[in-house]
Amino acid sequence: MIVGTSHFDGSIAILGLARSGMATARALMAGGNQVLAWDDSPERVKAAAQAGIPIQKGPDFDWRGIAALVPSPGIPLNHPTMVAARATGVDILGDVEILWRAMSERQFVGITGTNGKSTTTALIGHILEHARQTVQIGGNLGTPALSLDALWAEGTYVLEMSSFQLDLTPAMSFDIAVLLNITPDHLDRHGSMNAYITAKRNIFRPGRLKTAVVGIDGPDTLRIYRELRLRDDLDVIPVATGRRLLDGVATNGGLLEDRGRAICDLQAAIALTGRHNWQNAAAAYAATRALGVDPETIARAILNFPGLAHRMEHITAIDGVQFINDSKATNGEAAARALACFNPIYWIVGGRAKSDGLRAAQPYFQRIAHAFLIGEAEQNLATELDGRVDHSFCGTLDTALDAAAAQARADGRPGAVVLFSPACASFDQYTDFESRGEAFRERVCILEQRQSEQALRVCA
Repeated sequence: MIVGTSHFDGSIAILGLARSGMATARALMAGGNQVLAWDDSPERVKAAAQAGIPIQKGPDFDWRGIAALVPSPGIPLNHPTMVAARATGVDILGDVEILWRAMSERQFVGITGTNGKSTTTALIGHILEHARQTVQIGGNLGTPALSLDALWAEGTYVLEMSSFQLDLTPAMSFDIAVLLNITPDHLDRHGSMNAYITAKRNIFRPGRLKTAVVGIDGPDTLRIYRELRLRDDLDVIPVATGRRLLDGVATNGGLLEDRGRAICDLQAAIALTGRHNWQNAAAAYAATRALGVDPETIARAILNFPGLAHRMEHITAIDGVQFINDSKATNGEAAARALACFNPIYWIVGGRAKSDGLRAAQPYFQRIAHAFLIGEAEQNLATELDGRVDHSFCGTLDTALDAAAAQARADGRPGAVVLFSPACASFDQYTDFESRGEAFRERVCILEQRQSEQALRVCA
């Protein structure tokens, strides 16, 4: 935990007491700061009070004497408490900004993008660890910024940054910043695509920034790349997939290339299946080269990267059918990337609908043997699939998984995959994508156990 946080002249208001809020409160208090905290959840308020965190009586803070408001990243910017803080001139900061101020002499690498940022963040950290560098990995990836260890000697913080978190870093400037891609997402929060792009672009705030790594496969990121190239103070590295770049890092026919020179064959990287993961590998290569890691070390680390849970995670195979947990695919674009990797697919899809629906997935509909629909979005998804993909209403994940496994086994098609890539948020039935992915994994394990028991009975 970071205990050397900056000392503020006044109390710190904390809005939201989930993982990042609790970590922020503990770190600020350990640094000698006074805090007042609030959460709409009585359970979280009770847990925080039991942990010795002073609790505000309601969401309406007395802003006299309050030096800053630290909201949890997911709280909307138009939340009444946020509006009141801005109206009274109180600074609004995120936990990442506080970490950056406290550890200002360390290196900071930030990674953002609509899709792929978790894998890229973890891969950069893995490469640096493989190179025996001191590193702390967190942010949106799962470990709150202020739960990370203090790097009092040389070291690097590698942080996944959501658009929500970037909204809460008014002064922070990364040393190396990575932007993978931009497709429509979180528009209910940002209000427009332009506002969403602006939030993502904050990762390139000038100051300490020395290196910008930018995926150039999409029009929005290509435009940002061209704008950044006009800055004389910045090394801008383009990243592309499916072609050769003589002035950047690219994947070409499965090979990772640095300015046209082959580095490694990404088809041998088992945990980085698919073109989207090859983009992640190329971006991680560019960032770690900028940190001084040699190409051979990077290549070895990429090839032995174990991957992340809930992101194209291979669970097991039962009767020749593969079971893939891609619960992190919370929008259509992310699901499309998974659909592009397999054929035939028994697709479990649904949850709380995102604004983009299944538009991005349409080019891969012919790969889908059957879709099994769950959650609030069932009817909307059925409307998009009608006449194009056979589908069934299943309601819950357990029901969908049982049905998908049974149909895949009955069809007996070579290469069959039961793919859980929901293209939707989890909040209709689960607290987050992790708990949703764990539920899928547990149910697959139950199916595997049943199959083993049945095989034993047959043998007996």
